[in-house]
Amino acid sequence: METFSHKQADRGALISIVAYIFLSAVKIGVSFAAASSALRADGLNNLTDIGASLAVYIGLKISQKPRDSDHPYGHSRAEQIASLVASFIMMSVGIEVILQAGQSFFQERAGAPGMLAAWVALFCAVIMYGVYFYTRNLAKQTRSKALEAAAKDNLSDALVGVGTFTGVVASQFGMPIIDPIAAIIVGGVICKTAWDIFSEASHMLTDGINPEKMDQFIKTVQSVDGVNEVVDMRARMYGNEAYVDITITVDGQLDVLESHRIADEVEDKMLEEHGVTNSHIHIEPSESPFFVLK
Repeated sequence: METFSHKQADRGALISIVAYIFLSAVKIGVSFAAASSALRADGLNNLTDIGASLAVYIGLKISQKPRDSDHPYGHSRAEQIASLVASFIMMSVGIEVILQAGQSFFQERAGAPGMLAAWVALFCAVIMYGVYFYTRNLAKQTRSKALEAAAKDNLSDALVGVGTFTGVVASQFGMPIIDPIAAIIVGGVICKTAWDIFSEASHMLTDGINPEKMDQFIKTVQSVDGVNEVVDMRARMYGNEAYVDITITVDGQLDVLESHRIADEVEDKMLEEHGVTNSHIHIEPSESPFFVLK
């Protein structure tokens, strides 16, 4: 398993911030020269993405603080809070982009935007896809949910750039209305990405976890020699780490050392197969009248 590196995660967030500063400046500047509302919408999205990436960076920094008297489980959930902040920023921008594009339908259009806007959009999309690819791999290595949210934002921006390119090119063929339509699509993609990030972050903050993952956990524990039944299992996510509480039954005639060995084996197998480093095992004798979890 890869070792979680705080410096790697921080670097990924900083690269996103630098990329967004550069791309937003280029897009907004060129959008006025090329008279492209779609490119301007894309640039405004990147401008606010600076704030979203900054929130991710701050969240990563806070999550690295060690446990204290007020936070016995540490500060890992700061990552999910950062993801929520990023989703709120993205949603507000997406709605604003859609509203502005809608207003442009009632404004007189002088003509199609210049092709410079198309080439700039495509160039920026390629750069952003490279940032997405780097951030996504970094998120997998560090198992950082905040960085994973940043990567999703990067990918949506790359796709938005391709959409902007398509809209500007189409408008060259006597259909300038395609440009504001592309801007509305841009806003829709932004809102969809924001909702996805919000849904995942809020699910984790309310102690939600994938039922399929829970089933996998139960099967792993049941496969350990000496475990008779899994009586109960609860799990929650703290940042990029799963905390699992497991109650199992074993032969009531076993001594304490053998029961402890079984608990250790359960912990080792959870770590080996699922990367769970925080397993709390409670053992009961099989004769106890507990409800058995199926």
